[in-house]
Amino acid sequence: VFIGREAVECCLKEKWADLVSLIENALKSYSQGKVVQPVRSIVSVDKHNGRLLTMPAYDADSDSLATKIATVYPDNKKESIPTIQTVILLYDASHGTLKAILYAEIITDMRTAAASMVATKHLAPKNAQHISILGAGSQARSHYQVLKNFVDIKKVSVWNVNKESGEKLAEEIRASGIQCEYYSSVEYAVKDADIINVVTMATQPILMKKWIKEGAHINAVGAPFPDWQELEEDLMHSSVVYVDSYEGAKKESGDIIKSGAEIYAEIGEVVSGTKKAYPEKTTIFKSLGMAVEDVVAAEFVYKIYSQLQTIF
Repeated sequence: VFIGREAVECCLKEKWADLVSLIENALKSYSQGKVVQPVRSIVSVDKHNGRLLTMPAYDADSDSLATKIATVYPDNKKESIPTIQTVILLYDASHGTLKAILYAEIITDMRTAAASMVATKHLAPKNAQHISILGAGSQARSHYQVLKNFVDIKKVSVWNVNKESGEKLAEEIRASGIQCEYYSSVEYAVKDADIINVVTMATQPILMKKWIKEGAHINAVGAPFPDWQELEEDLMHSSVVYVDSYEGAKKESGDIIKSGAEIYAEIGEVVSGTKKAYPEKTTIFKSLGMAVEDVVAAEFVYKIYSQLQTIF
């Protein structure tokens, strides 16, 4: 069965609490060694400045098996084509038969934001109210949506390299009833922010240590390749750094590799209680995204979709 965009949207509508719980458990299971997940393979398509990624995983806890196939083409934005395009192949783990192909852009956006929310839940300062969003794409919107469900947001500050897109996002947030301003500089957009979400296609550092309030929490979601960075090296070294996967971060995160910053813990270790959270310190969650997040999210969508088909 093919589960398309509208069906996926329907299945995940108003399901943030369920999804965050699922992702939290998946991150915990991964850190406990209950997930089979190789580092994603990347095929470079240099002629078109593109990459093809494959991300398979098996989660023993939920007995779920899937692989995501994604393309990343940064130049697509010039032609109003999505820069990231994805599908998930979901299998019956018992027999290896393909049971569904899912449109995965929405799943990717939401599971990534849900993982950031797990980190925010454990690492952000208490009584956080001021949110900063750097970027104005689908990840920016999904991060705002999930934070709105869990954080008592009083103010949102937005920056984006394209002013028009940034102002549009700010307008959408204001329309939802939250005070929001667009800023033309990253420095002013992150000033006094409690939670900073870096969700850009930047390849060079855009966020500097001197602009950050002590004790802020940063969800760093962009820069998924070894030669890309979003965060200044001084900021990396002066913060407590958490990741979704030691293995993935050391191999693929330019922010980790280029800075040589020490990784304190996987966020799954914090969830399980084997490593400490330090909400009083400046913290960074460097998120590359993991296949197991796609696996449990796809299984969740498939189950809801199957139930709806039974009803109708």
